[in-house]
Amino acid sequence: MQNGTLLAAVDLGSNSFRLEIGRYDHGHIQRVEYLKEGVRQGSGLGEDRTLNDIAMQRGWDCLARFAERIKGFDRSQVRAVATQTLREARNRDVFIQRAQQILGFPIEVISGLEEARLIYQGVSRLLPQSDERRLVVDIGGRSTELIMGQGFQAKAMDSFRLGSVAWSAKYFPNNVFTPQAFKTAEIAAQAVLDEALDMFPRSQWDVAYGSSGTVGAISDVLLANGRTDDTITREALDWLRDKLIKAQNVDNLRLEGIKDERKQVIGGGLSVLQAVFDLFDIEHMQPAQGALRNGALYDLIDRESDVSDVRERTVQWLSQRFSVDAAQARRVSMVASALFGQIAAPNAHNERHSKKLDWAARLHELGVHISHDDAHHHGAYVLEHVDAPGFSMAELQRLSLLVLGQRGKLRKLEHWLGDELLVKQLVCLRLAVLLCHARRDPDHRAISVQFKPRQIKLVADVGWAYHHPQSAWLIQEEALAWQKVGWKMTYTFE
Repeated sequence: MQNGTLLAAVDLGSNSFRLEIGRYDHGHIQRVEYLKEGVRQGSGLGEDRTLNDIAMQRGWDCLARFAERIKGFDRSQVRAVATQTLREARNRDVFIQRAQQILGFPIEVISGLEEARLIYQGVSRLLPQSDERRLVVDIGGRSTELIMGQGFQAKAMDSFRLGSVAWSAKYFPNNVFTPQAFKTAEIAAQAVLDEALDMFPRSQWDVAYGSSGTVGAISDVLLANGRTDDTITREALDWLRDKLIKAQNVDNLRLEGIKDERKQVIGGGLSVLQAVFDLFDIEHMQPAQGALRNGALYDLIDRESDVSDVRERTVQWLSQRFSVDAAQARRVSMVASALFGQIAAPNAHNERHSKKLDWAARLHELGVHISHDDAHHHGAYVLEHVDAPGFSMAELQRLSLLVLGQRGKLRKLEHWLGDELLVKQLVCLRLAVLLCHARRDPDHRAISVQFKPRQIKLVADVGWAYHHPQSAWLIQEEALAWQKVGWKMTYTFE
């Protein structure tokens, strides 16, 4: 990546949407601009997990303002990620589809573990280099992430479904603060987080850091009121809780350093933070400058290289974990990529699509050791449900669909066959799998592929079918499979 390149990260959180723009400079990112809006999208999520129209409109309006600032950026310069509210929302596709049109860039709904990974990357990149063992806590609107790591390496991480928005709505209805409400909220938070004690034991970390929303807001209040020297303590949290109880409700709350938008969720956020302090025996917590958005920016740099792209490492890990035949995975990937190169225009977008096809090909036998005959179903299931660092939920679904569709009837994918890009990738993967049926390098250069809407044409060199009768027969069967879902595949064997 060239020095001076501008990069942008958009964080669609449950309480706030954020835009961070930075300039790349010799491996580091210097902040150029930071925008934050209290969208409170999480408060618009009903008990049936449907996001209401008002909350969606607030999000769209915010993204329209962000879009104006990043207009002209290339796709490789922007990463937009959505977290817990949109992970939960049943109608998230409605919001995401329009949101992407407004923003002008893809929006990834990421898993809780991917969120945790990016948070740690953001925090660690903005801390001084050190060998200290760190516990990072990020209390968001509807989820809380815990990560334990050293240097830039996260050692353990998890995500829990509790946060400032969710806990405020559940335990502080009408924004009323009482001693009993705080006690109940803290006990409930400890019950959710109790299982984390084994994963993040006190003996395994030296310093606790708090990232982003809740911790940042509470730190600002404590600093403005002279209750801390930039370190959050138990005594300071107790003081803040007493102030809230004395005020009784949000309308009576008069505190320096707190913004109106944060008042609505301060009760829930504080109760969760106190539960974390008590459960993990924390005496002091350092507010961290880095956050999810910073991790997303540094991830853009890593994605420029196969060596540092965490998705590449994840594919390698999955291959090893499920004992994938490396030689067969390599040859299927080689053939699928070569065929895709014939029908995909040579541009940056298709380079990314080719890389994803490569990953699907390398993982196409992921389910073999579960069941050989039904391997494609098992492999697809694993990919759709595995926690895969670096991948968004949509990317994993795409890989899952390709692995599921690598062989067999196509009706199982009929709903997605209107997606031309998916069909191109699927055609190339299925052809690669059948051409490599003998688990030897095939003569794939003798096959040319042409693609038109709902039409696929294959042409083989003179004599190819004679020398490869089994492959020729498999291609004839393949043509019949496509015919059954309304596509026409023709082949010419001379």
